[in-house]
Amino acid sequence: MSAAVTVAVVSGHTQGLGAALAAELMTRGIAVLGLARGTAPQLAARFGPLLREHQADLADSAALAAWLATPVLRDFLGASTQVLLINNAGTVGPVGALHEQDTLAVAQAVALNVAAPLMLSAAVAAAARQADCRILHVSSGAARNAYTGWSVYGATKAALDHHARAVALDHPLPPHGEAGMRICSLAPGVIDTAMQARIRATPESRFPQRERFLALQRDGALSSPEQCASAVVDYLLAPGFGRDAVDDLRASHRP
Repeated sequence: MSAAVTVAVVSGHTQGLGAALAAELMTRGIAVLGLARGTAPQLAARFGPLLREHQADLADSAALAAWLATPVLRDFLGASTQVLLINNAGTVGPVGALHEQDTLAVAQAVALNVAAPLMLSAAVAAAARQADCRILHVSSGAARNAYTGWSVYGATKAALDHHARAVALDHPLPPHGEAGMRICSLAPGVIDTAMQARIRATPESRFPQRERFLALQRDGALSSPEQCASAVVDYLLAPGFGRDAVDDLRASHRP
């Protein structure tokens, strides 16, 4: 992998937006290391050696830390001049009012949505200090607007936003193409994925905004994973990536 100019690490690459992101990157000739509980045989068949996979439960922080202590990630990144990390894996649950939330589910959501992205970011940053290192957290409008029933999901996505703001203060934006750290927590909009299907299947008693998401589907207002992935990768590779530590893909401006 050391001969590659650009490589990418994508969490949750086996389905939905993550699979579309991995495919979009590899279509552009960028090697991908996918991290997920399962594997992506269709991507492997389509892209062959451009895809490497590691099966891991990213909600198991101890297991993730043990894997990050091995040389696998460092070997994959090698001497690449540009390193991309897309923290995509996440869960919307538990959904419901505070007294309805299972405490173990809360802990697992925080581990998957917050601990794993922060751990991966730290590991990639340490291994790619001589590269143009770009970290993209997949955030959500729920990080910036409170929704009934989504206190855990919104809080975890808001944590990613604040992490990006603080990291951006620690690492001044380097000139385009030069080694240095760039980060952005990006809300990609509403995408037609399995997560959206789970949201629409949530009882209205637990998630009063359910009708809004049903209407988005009825009105054809959901973007496809492939459309979104293309726009996200364009954003990630743009010269001005990292100028805004927190952004929304639907905003009129682009980096």
